[in-house]
Amino acid sequence: MSDIIAPMGGKVIDVKVKVGDAVNEGDEVVILEAMKMELPIAAEASGTVKEVKCNKGDTVEAEGVLIVLE
Repeated sequence: MSDIIAPMGGKVIDVKVKVGDAVNEGDEVVILEAMKMELPIAAEASGTVKEVKCNKGDTVEAEGVLIVLE
């Protein structure tokens, strides 16, 4: 399993995957807004989305788990 984490705190403005989706390394999975900038978060490994731990509008902390891949 692999976790996709937030590199910094911010607000989730889009979640581009759902449970069961296949993702490849480099695919955008979440868009964060931090310091008035949009920050695309990409998968660091290929896999299947096992769990989505954030929703659009959520505020997340740095190092918080956003997506769990298997």
